[in-house]
Order: sequence, then C-alpha cells, then structure tokens
Amino acid sequence: MKAHQKMLVDILFGTVAGLVAHAVAGDSAWLTSVVTNFTQPVGRIFIRLLLMLVVPLLFAALVMGVCELDLKQIGRLGLKTVVYTVVFSSLAVLLGLLLVNTLQPGAGFSEEARAAAKNNPAAMKAAPAPSSTSPAALIVNMVPDNPIRTAADGDMIGLILFSLIFGTGLALTQTPAALRLRETIQGLYDVMMRLIDGVLKLAPYGVAALLFSVMAQLGVEVLQQILSYVAVVLLALGLHMFGVYSLSVRFLGGRSPVSFFRDIRLAMATAFSTASSSATLPTALKVAEENLRLPRHVSRFVLTAGAAMNQNGTALFEGVTVLFLAQVYGVPLSLGDQAVIMFICVLAGIGTAGVPAGSLPVVLMILGMFKIPTEGIGLILGVDRFLDMCRTTLNVTGDLAAALYVARGEPDDDAPLEGAAEPSAS
Repeated sequence: MKAHQKMLVDILFGTVAGLVAHAVAGDSAWLTSVVTNFTQPVGRIFIRLLLMLVVPLLFAALVMGVCELDLKQIGRLGLKTVVYTVVFSSLAVLLGLLLVNTLQPGAGFSEEARAAAKNNPAAMKAAPAPSSTSPAALIVNMVPDNPIRTAADGDMIGLILFSLIFGTGLALTQTPAALRLRETIQGLYDVMMRLIDGVLKLAPYGVAALLFSVMAQLGVEVLQQILSYVAVVLLALGLHMFGVYSLSVRFLGGRSPVSFFRDIRLAMATAFSTASSSATLPTALKVAEENLRLPRHVSRFVLTAGAAMNQNGTALFEGVTVLFLAQVYGVPLSLGDQAVIMFICVLAGIGTAGVPAGSLPVVLMILGMFKIPTEGIGLILGVDRFLDMCRTTLNVTGDLAAALYVARGEPDDDAPLEGAAEPSAS
C-alpha cells in the first residue's frame, strides 16, 4: 500500500473507530482513560515532532534556496516570478476568505466542541501580539531585532525575513569560510529532511490517534462541523487549481489546460503522497524539462524558488483556517482585520517551509495576533495531514504554472546563439 493510500485508510479508521467508541461507551471512564493516556499523547507527540523540525528546516531551506539561485538571472526572471507569485497568492487567499465568509463553516459550534479543543492543543505558543495591526506597525514588526528570540517566540514572518536576508548575504559572499558555511547549512537541510522522512512514517498512526480522540469525545456532531471546514478548504483549493490556474495556463502560458494537467500528473501525485514541496522538487524539475519541455534555466530557477516561496495552497489554507476558528469562537473580524490577515498569509505563503505542518506555526501566530483562542487549532489537527497533502498538490501545480508563464518568450537552452554561424554543408 502506498503512503497516501495508507494515510487515507488510517484517517477513515481513526474516524470510524472514534465514532463507534463514542456511540458504545459515551462518557465512560475506560474510554476517557484510553483517550487521555494513549491516543491523545500519541497524536501530540506526532505534532510536536513535526513542529520541532519546522524552524531549523525553514531556515535551512530558505537560505539554500536563495544561495542556489543564479543571481545573474534574478533581474530578468525574478521580477516575473515574484509578481506572479504575489498576484496568484493574493487571489488564492481572497478566494478562501470569500468562501469562508459566504458559507460560514465555523458558525454553530457547540460549547462542548470548543471545550474539547483545549484537550488537544498544538503544544506551541503563538507569537506575542503586536501593539498595533496597522500596515506600518506590521512592516516594522516584520524586521526582527533578535532572530533567535524571534524563532523562540514563534514569529515565523520575522524568521522568514531573516533567513532570506541571510541567504542573500551568503550567496554574495564567496570567501572560503562562507563556502564552508554554505556546506554546513546544506548539511543541516539534509539532516532535517531525513528526520522529516522518519517522522512521516509515524503520520498514519498520529493522525488516526488525533481523529480517534476528537470523535470519541464528541461523536457525529463535531464530525459534521469539521467536515464543513474540510469541504470549504477543498472547494477553495479545487477552484484555484482547476479554475484560476487553468486560466493562467491558457492565457499566460499559451498552453491547453487539459494537456498541462496531463503532463504534470506525476508531480501532482508525488506532491499528494509526500505533502512536501521540497521533496517533490526533483520530480517537478523532471516533469518541467521532459513533459512541458521548458528551458532548463527557467525551470530550475522558478521551481527551486517556488518550492520555498510560491505556496499558494498554504496561503489559502492559512486564511481559511484563521477565519474558520474566528467563527468557531465568535471573534468578530472587520474587513480591515481580514485585509491584514490576507497580507500576512500572502507573505507567509511566500516564506513558509515546503514541508509537512510548515504552516501550523504561522496559523498560531495569526491567531495570537487577533486574540483568537490558539487551542482551537486542536479541532483541525486530525484532518490537517490530509489537507496538507491537498494544498501541497496545489503548491506544486502553481510552481509549474508559474514556470510555464516565465518560460514564455525565453530562449531555449538548446537554441543556437543569435549570430552564430550555421554549420556548412559538406
């Protein structure tokens, strides 16, 4: 059985087993003991293992992503890539916010469901809320005065900015010591990816335990409410992938959307299986060069940057989750507040680590900023792994659509140089 198939089986098993246990045992002492002493600890350990790796992996991934870019090409290719990323990330978040405001998936949550979330926290504190959420204050707070404290406080935006600045400085410094430092950070990235692979082997059991815990405590009621949240996320992801990106491929890339999705199906399947844009990068490069036949220098530039910076699905998910939890707890958010959330999600989507659970610290940070109870994250932990697989598929699709757009009008790597002499006929 493949990894994603095993994941889906265990999601169903945890859900059904929890519902059966709730129906049979209700609030019995033995079921409470099983949840408290076994399934909740298993689920918490899995989440804590993932969150433990996010900060060092995010730092290493962003630094190496910047270092591996060809700085000579950034002027020509970088502007198109950055503009495309910002525009389509904004569209993704806006689409998600519109659907949440329209469909109201978080409305009607019972006090019992809210209380149960406190028993299943993400075990990671949110960043301290800034004194002001005005645009000027947010821009100032993006710049960390102490990157180590920033990482410890869970301020992912500050850590992202520091990582990008550090990576730029490292790329521009060509001394022997700087090159050795680059090798060291590459080693850190390799170790973190190996650890992520190990943790993901526990994912089916961790997710099944999380779902069992929630369903055994609350039964069908909370399942219906969580499924409404899942449905909104999947609807938003689907509309963006097959609607927005189809239009992009047709009008900006000059290709047929049907042939595009057919050509990239291997990369989409890999993204869904691994829930990691970084782990899918080798497959995406292969698909871009062999199936889409994009110039090698374009595909390597755009896809390498995109694996760390073009996270449309992640940005969309973060926006939907924050508004959903605000609805659950009855926290009113004005249009101005939602505009600020959109801005943060777009920025975080550009810098969130392309690894499983990389968006959870950012969601916690935003919840803390707007005084939304952070323990609410416990309501979505059981389904986050599945949604992570889905949003990673959108992320990788967006990377390839961006590469298609940037490649349009670029010379092919194998094309003869202008003015080169034609070979003489013999």
